Amino acid sequence: MRMPFFNGRKREFVIDRLGAGDVMALETLHREDFARPWSHLEFASLLDQEPVFGFAAREVGKPGALPSGFVLARLTAGEAEILTVAVARAARRAGLGWALMDAVLRELYAERAEALFLEVDETNLPALALYRRLGFREVGRRPAYYEHTGAKPTAALVMRRDLR
Repeated sequence: MRMPFFNGRKREFVIDRLGAGDVMALETLHREDFARPWSHLEFASLLDQEPVFGFAAREVGKPGALPSGFVLARLTAGEAEILTVAVARAARRAGLGWALMDAVLRELYAERAEALFLEVDETNLPALALYRRLGFREVGRRPAYYEHTGAKPTAALVMRRDLR
């Protein structure tokens, strides 16, 4: 699935499927946001699993450039979960998170999934706002889940969106 996406800021993106050739770029993007980033080997292992799929946002007209964002998800027995999502700092506030999540939701509707789950740091206000706009609701909390250098750990909010 290739979906063109224009964000109104004279930058055009396309959302397409992740592949094995993306794992080094995923490691680089993941490093921007996570205290314990995943390695390209971890991404390769996940992408080799049949129930795992994902999408990348790529800027049109920039061949060979790193993806500007990505999402990785898993669907098993009618329930799906977002494994990880990241958008490059330079591409934030351009609607890429919404477009990536929309691609996952389209895939899950086509697969007739029943629900989508995710976990998000309670202090990640932009992500929380996006997920709430997409219809997710909090269904649980994992206290002191995310560790931060020089700061207290924060909770992970478990969120769910029903798809049926």
